[in-house]
Amino acid sequence: MSNMPVRLGRGHAIEPGARVGVRSPRSKGKPVLSVGDGAIIRSGTVVYLGSRIGKNLETGHHAVIREENVIGHQFRLWNNSTIDYSCRIGNRVKVHCNCYVAQFTTLEDEVFLAPGVTIANDLYPGNDQSACVMRGPRLGKGVQVGVNATILPYVRIGAGSIIGAGAVVVRDVPPGSVVVGNPGRVIGKVQAMKRRWLKNLSRRGR
Repeated sequence: MSNMPVRLGRGHAIEPGARVGVRSPRSKGKPVLSVGDGAIIRSGTVVYLGSRIGKNLETGHHAVIREENVIGHQFRLWNNSTIDYSCRIGNRVKVHCNCYVAQFTTLEDEVFLAPGVTIANDLYPGNDQSACVMRGPRLGKGVQVGVNATILPYVRIGAGSIIGAGAVVVRDVPPGSVVVGNPGRVIGKVQAMKRRWLKNLSRRGR
């Protein structure tokens, strides 16, 4: 096995100005960064040592992936977005521009975060003991989060849910729900909403 701290798969493309293999001051021992085949890492991006990332990673410009993350295949992280340390991210996840994903967050397969989404993990900001109870949310498979929405700590969002633009999600969301507003409230089920949308589209197409 290679002793190199950065292990890149075949067919990768790293643009000038990207930094791959930065050591975090909080890292101990000899952290290794592993990135699967086919990675595209654009200029300004910083990827820290200590994470494991699957095949076909693609970043925009000035994206950041911190240490101790486990990330699946076909991850997309666009301009000026940050994945903080110790997150778990599934396959085919897309994080758009200007997003922040806090430590200890879980994003299951096929989650989509629109531009400006913020995910929090700190129940007691500024408290000396707050780090002891930090935990990010868990977003189930296929959850879609709209522009500038905020997801608060400990929240669980069930698979297939849609979070509307600007919503602030403060409590758990059942699978397949549509959430809007601040504080976020469930206004219906995704399948029912989709049927309504299809009816509206068919009327407009006449």
